[in-house]
Amino acid sequence: MVRNLKSQLGLQKLLLCDGQFFHVRCSAHILNLIVQEGLKVSSDALSKIRESFKYLRGSEGRMKAFKECIDQVGGINTSKGLCLDVPTRWNSTYLMLESALIYRRVFSILEFSDKNYKYCPTLDEWDIREKIMGFLKPFYDITELISGTSYPTANLYFLQVWQIQCSLQNTLHDDDDILKSMAERMMEKFDKYWEEYSIVLALGALLDPRMKTSALSYCYSKVNPLTSEAKVEEIKKNAYNLFDNYACHIPPSSNAQSQSLSDVTSASSRIEKHNQPFNAAKIGKSQLDVYLEEENLEFDDDTFDILQWWKGKAKRLPNLSLMARDLSIPITTVASESAFSIGSRILNKYKSSLLPECVEALLCTRNWQNGFSGTVKLDN
Repeated sequence: MVRNLKSQLGLQKLLLCDGQFFHVRCSAHILNLIVQEGLKVSSDALSKIRESFKYLRGSEGRMKAFKECIDQVGGINTSKGLCLDVPTRWNSTYLMLESALIYRRVFSILEFSDKNYKYCPTLDEWDIREKIMGFLKPFYDITELISGTSYPTANLYFLQVWQIQCSLQNTLHDDDDILKSMAERMMEKFDKYWEEYSIVLALGALLDPRMKTSALSYCYSKVNPLTSEAKVEEIKKNAYNLFDNYACHIPPSSNAQSQSLSDVTSASSRIEKHNQPFNAAKIGKSQLDVYLEEENLEFDDDTFDILQWWKGKAKRLPNLSLMARDLSIPITTVASESAFSIGSRILNKYKSSLLPECVEALLCTRNWQNGFSGTVKLDN
């Protein structure tokens, strides 16, 4: 479908750079594929936890006995429940592992009190699971970050992919055989999809006033010092090419309107215009040149709004400001996936015979209920 759409738009000359940046893969989906490959190595380490959760959730009596074991252990002050994972979403597997480690002592006591419970991990197996969770923690944090919907994510892409690559490269030399095997398989998947970082998303980092070329040079040098300079130059070349193409596609109506209005402005307005910051074209530089030569901003502000920053540059760097705005695209489509992959919404064997209309009504009711912030409670 993307191929056909790209060819049709290309015939109408509606694509920038001949469609080079038309199709960008979902970053969260690729990260899910990478981590799932590593989890195949640790499937045995996770199977006991998964079976333990299924065993407890299969009966109210077992859950009651589990809660009695929690009271017996004491000191567990958390509202986190037993989060059974959804195999197609690796971050749910991480949450399952995290909740299991909270109750590791409870499972040991349950093993003695319930003779039918056969899935309790040994002390060594618990240690292995703790190492796995520590290894996956950065990947979980990155997944949460790039799946955000209330802030731009395109400018975050480059640093996050770089952190993933560095983490995998470091773990390749780990003393633990399981972690090392996980990293090897994940690295193969990484090279398949992200051996060459997406150029259009790397441009998002270039247009982040806190990063620009200096941050790109640093990151690439840590991965491979021999090729870092060439890769930075490639990104800059693509940035200039995209900017030139973008400037040609900007409708002239807005600029023409402003020029026609300026022709009839008063003398005071013309003086004010004369006193504005220099125009890049007058000194033989493009707007991208001017931007890249300015000093980088500091990373000391967690509330930095990159869209607001570029909005403030609209008068001085109008075309580049518009391009930066349009490059602030979501880098993940995970929201649509989570709408159909939430564990609590999966139909069990007792509800699988419901009519499609009833299932749809139940899902809509759940969404409405969550939207009322707890002011409405529906009976089961």
